[in-house]
Amino acid sequence: MHLTAKAYEKYDGSAGPPPLRGPLRRRATLSAIKTMAAAHVWFNRFVVRPNIEAVFERHGRNTSEFDVLSTLLRSGPPYRLRPTELYTSLMISSGGLTERLYRLQEAGIVLLAASPWDARNLLVQLTPLGRRRAEATFREDMAVERALLRGLSIEELKTLGDPLTKLANSLAEQP
Repeated sequence: MHLTAKAYEKYDGSAGPPPLRGPLRRRATLSAIKTMAAAHVWFNRFVVRPNIEAVFERHGRNTSEFDVLSTLLRSGPPYRLRPTELYTSLMISSGGLTERLYRLQEAGIVLLAASPWDARNLLVQLTPLGRRRAEATFREDMAVERALLRGLSIEELKTLGDPLTKLANSLAEQP
């Protein structure tokens, strides 16, 4: 049985799925691919992400706070950045950063101090305690991620990088 596009829309499925030809087949294949991609995004959000967030919780932080700590850690010694550098790197608002910084300062993990070059500017720096906690959290996070990805070879992981980056960028551009 072969159906036209109009007949396909009216098909009730009582005789099983109709074979698809031409543009309908391409649309169905594209739809299946998009559905599979959406399923992978869903899997990441509801299966993978909770494992990673659990690491942060064990270390007394949440994802947004760990983002600040890991950015400071990646900046290298003296593990210090201006708030503008932080919120630009994290792609968040200055107000969103301020709330995080106050929580981290209250926990003794970061120090907010006036810049030695210009007292009007503030600097955010990891404290020694903050550096130890950030490094411990990072090590555990990497172990969890390695375990989650252990089913893929190095070549498969390399192949995934570009399309996932492209997807992330296109999602970030959507209103």
